Amino acid sequence: MKPINHIESVMTPLDRKNVDTDQIISKEFLKRIERTGFGKYLFHHWRFRPDGTPAEDFVLNDPRFNGSEILVAQENFGCGSSREHAPWAIQDYGFNVVIAPSFADIFYNNCVKNGILPIRLAHAEVDELIHKGQQRPYRLEVNLEEQTVTGEDGTHYGFTIDPYWKEMLLKGWDEIALTFQYESYIAAFEAKQFA
Repeated sequence: MKPINHIESVMTPLDRKNVDTDQIISKEFLKRIERTGFGKYLFHHWRFRPDGTPAEDFVLNDPRFNGSEILVAQENFGCGSSREHAPWAIQDYGFNVVIAPSFADIFYNNCVKNGILPIRLAHAEVDELIHKGQQRPYRLEVNLEEQTVTGEDGTHYGFTIDPYWKEMLLKGWDEIALTFQYESYIAAFEAKQFA
């Protein structure tokens, strides 16, 4: 995984509550075993009409948000099934940060385990960000080290994150990489056991 600390980007305002993992990545696209290639299917049934043409009224089809790395949504984001493909699709599309008032627990954990920073902000703060993002492209700076989100107009929000997840994201470690930090201890233990 790549380390995350500073992310500066226009935010994408997704003003929807209870976005479940089947809406994030629909079941018919779960046939791949790699972690890549899912971004083109992100929010597929919202992004495209049944005939395959883009739905002009869906935010991801608005060219003002092309290249956005920060997705802002309403509460209970990532509810539904525990499919790990959901954060894979979000990340493959290009989002490295998801901001919402609340997340489903399994989805939140899957995000941090796959190198996405999920940030919980208060309802009023998320409403404010979404409103600003709907008016015009609105840039945010996310600083994981300082645990802050700062808008281009100077509006400043603080967030909390478990120190364990913070270190993992800052260093770009997954749980396997973390295990390798103790490789010398593991080798010493094994040598002692089999001596």
